[in-house]
This record gives sequence, structure tokens and C-alpha cells, in this order.
Amino acid sequence: MAEQSAAERAYTTIRDDVLEGRRLPGEMLGEASLAADLGVSRTPVRAALVRLQDEGWIAIYPKRGALVQGMTPEQSAQHADARLVLETTAAGRVDPARRDECADALAATIEAQTEACRARDARRFIDLVLAFHRGFVVAGGSEVLLELYDRLADRHRYLLFACGEHLLGRCEEIIDEHRRLIAHLRAGDVEAFADTLRGHIAESGHLPAEPPSLAGVLATAPPTA
Repeated sequence: MAEQSAAERAYTTIRDDVLEGRRLPGEMLGEASLAADLGVSRTPVRAALVRLQDEGWIAIYPKRGALVQGMTPEQSAQHADARLVLETTAAGRVDPARRDECADALAATIEAQTEACRARDARRFIDLVLAFHRGFVVAGGSEVLLELYDRLADRHRYLLFACGEHLLGRCEEIIDEHRRLIAHLRAGDVEAFADTLRGHIAESGHLPAEPPSLAGVLATAPPTA
């Protein structure tokens, strides 16, 4: 059980380092150094790396190490297409009798988004953005759509962190776009929802050609409460 716990901890730590920009694409990771940093043996690190390779975040080269992969601009564009389809489809499935209730629940998160934006708390803002967009899929009431959406969660997190200062620089615009998405949901206007979401993703959810890292920003950001 202890070994399984160590493997899970190694996996979570390394994955979060990749998703949050502390391990950048092209960086080579070594089992020995990772084990030393984590205070575990090589066995759980090896298991974690195999798991991350299966998920596409690294490529293992025997006797050399593991190369961080990240995402390509093409993969970013494909992710944007998938999000657009899933979120729009879910929004269109919301029971008309529950639209106001669902819209009110999403609107209740706007204040927290605004506070995170003003504090330049990037990690908190990203967590809130992820939860906000997932909320549309939850509101749609389809377990299948939600399962598919959750499979994209790590990619979404990676892209938001990879957007770097650009994300913080336009967080007020992002929040305004969130308000518009809520209004379209409340009105049951799926076409307007799709149009707004398409532009929203294009501005905030695509990988730049040379993505800056948020690692430096996060080092100085206020801690999450």
C-alpha cells in the first residue's frame, strides 16, 4: 500500500509540474533525480512515468530519461474544437425549466473570478475558469458528455497555464465573456452561445507558437486560500 501511495504521489507531482509549466516541453527528466526530489525510490517514479507516457505528456527513452512532450499547436486546435462541441451541445440540452437555476449557479462564481483577477492569483483564476466551463456540461445533464469533457481537463489546464501573462492580461475580458455565456444560456440562445464560446476559446484557450510559462508569475502570486 505504501508503494502504491508513493507511485500516486510521484505521478501527481510530476504531472502537475508538466501541466503548470514547471517542467517545459523538451526537458529531459531522470528517474534518479526525480526520486531524490520526491524522497522515494525509483520504482514509483518509473510507474508514474509510464502512466504519464500513456497519457501523452512524456516520451520515455530507455537509459536516457523521459522527455516532456506538452502539446502542439495542432493538438491545441483540436482540443478547442472538442470543447466547442461538448460545451455547446451541453448548453443546448439544459432543461428550459432549469435554465435560470443553472445560470444563477454559474453567475455566483463571477465574484470569485473577479477577486482572483484583481489579486493576480493565476492558479486560483485558472481553477475557477476550469470549474466554470465544466459547469455548462454539468448543467446539460449528460453523463457521457461530462465523462468526455473530464478527459480533456488536463489538456485544458495545460493550455491555460501555457498562456502565461496573456491570460492574466485579459482576465477582465474573460470574465465579461463568461457573463455573456451565462446570458445566452439563460435565454436559451444556443447559436449565440456557440458564437461567443468560439471567440472566447480562440482568445484564451489556444497555445501560442512559443508559449510563455506561468511559473514565474505563480512564484509571486498570492497563495490560494
